[in-house]
Amino acid sequence: MYPSMLEQYVKKILTSRVYDVAVETPLQPARQLSERLGNQVLLKREDLQPVFSFKIRGAYNKMAQLTAEELARGVVTASAGNHAQGVALAARELGIKATIVMPRTTPELKVQGVRARGGKAVLHGDAFPEALAHSLKLVEEKGYVYIHPYDDPDVIAGQGTVAMEILRQHPGRLDAIFVPVGGGGLIAGIAAYVKYLRPETKVIGVEPDDSNCLQAALAADERVVLNQVGLFADGVAVAQIGQHTFDIARQYVDEVITVSTDEICAAIKDIYDDTRSITEPAGALAVAGIKKYVEREQASGQTLVAIDSGANINFDRLRHVAERAELGEKREAIIAVTIPERPGSFKAFCEAIGKRQITEFNYRYNTEREAHIFVGVQTHPENDPRAALVGHLRGQGFPVLDLTDNELAKLHIRHMVGGHAARVSDEQVFRFEFPERPGALFNFLNKLGGRWNITMFHYRNHGAADGRVVAGLQVPEEERHLVAAALDEIGYPYWDESDNPAYKLFLG
Repeated sequence: MYPSMLEQYVKKILTSRVYDVAVETPLQPARQLSERLGNQVLLKREDLQPVFSFKIRGAYNKMAQLTAEELARGVVTASAGNHAQGVALAARELGIKATIVMPRTTPELKVQGVRARGGKAVLHGDAFPEALAHSLKLVEEKGYVYIHPYDDPDVIAGQGTVAMEILRQHPGRLDAIFVPVGGGGLIAGIAAYVKYLRPETKVIGVEPDDSNCLQAALAADERVVLNQVGLFADGVAVAQIGQHTFDIARQYVDEVITVSTDEICAAIKDIYDDTRSITEPAGALAVAGIKKYVEREQASGQTLVAIDSGANINFDRLRHVAERAELGEKREAIIAVTIPERPGSFKAFCEAIGKRQITEFNYRYNTEREAHIFVGVQTHPENDPRAALVGHLRGQGFPVLDLTDNELAKLHIRHMVGGHAARVSDEQVFRFEFPERPGALFNFLNKLGGRWNITMFHYRNHGAADGRVVAGLQVPEEERHLVAAALDEIGYPYWDESDNPAYKLFLG
């Protein structure tokens, strides 16, 4: 790309008509994150747009350039969600008809967002390429004007107004801008504007490690199609970078960083801690990228901007985000530990853990000789890394398997530890609640003592005020009358669930 073409993009950005519907979003300091990282981190709050995403900029700018004849024909697009809502709102403002083809995997929140803004949502295919093909078919059949979600100069220019605002809002030193990347419209617009006016400022793309179409294209020096695309960050689930966007990115993007699902979840939590807002996974990519960049470069004292690109997340996905955030922050280790199957083993294990907070404890009786337990333990990336925890436990004689990076263990096994135990007899099952504080679980096990063998145990710290435990105890018939007094002495509310039908069906 020649400088004259870059200059043309800057002129298009400066004359974009985004502000008929879009707002100038704040560049907000992330104070807690800045202090923790030792750098000034600024969040460009595109989640505050009318459609909760930057996509309204490019969509409206493109549609505002259409002729009266084109507007009369109506528009169509394919989108995983945010661009779709932008097109729907822009069409409503311009008084025209909009049809949006969305993959069937699109979060319901985004589908509802399109319909609420007057757009016609058509669900087709399981991924973006299928939705795209169907939308292009509608162009041929119905004569609609196609509004590309990213690979169009007017769309790129509309997204580039984000950079125009950043440089105006922060005229001082700016070391790098981190940009989430899907099809590349946002990073292309930002790179074109920033590199023309402030070439010393780095423009760094951030992609999920399972949806890294720009990184793959830069490595190959040509556009490539990913064989598979991860859907966790659905807003950037694109298999191939755009042609127009790649023409800019290959020359003006400094690098691309990839991040894991756990790192994205941790970044969502970071943004929440500083802003009390919840971003979608794609919206948190830039913060995750900043954290990885700072750690890799040992950067300090720099000014780094993260584009908080959107907040369209289904509420039910927050369960998964919360589950994985501590792992992404390296503040939790997931381990499998083998202990002897005898009374007092749990207590001995908890003593070996020491003052570390146990976040999760899953166990079901297996054999008479040994027990395999699935445990979450609180760690600290600097003061108490998980390698130190694993080494310490092995030094205490416990066989340990580190499962922190094991997707099968994190997604499924943790919820499947258990089942029927054919060799267990005289089992009683109790549910407990106790005040959640450091040492509470050890205190519970210590008071429970080694009187009866523990045959089943499940505990998960959810950050609530009370801890919840279900435990199975092997109590001979002649000792059953002693159980109530022993549990009353512990002092925590409890319920006898031995006759619970769910227990009998799946665990008894």
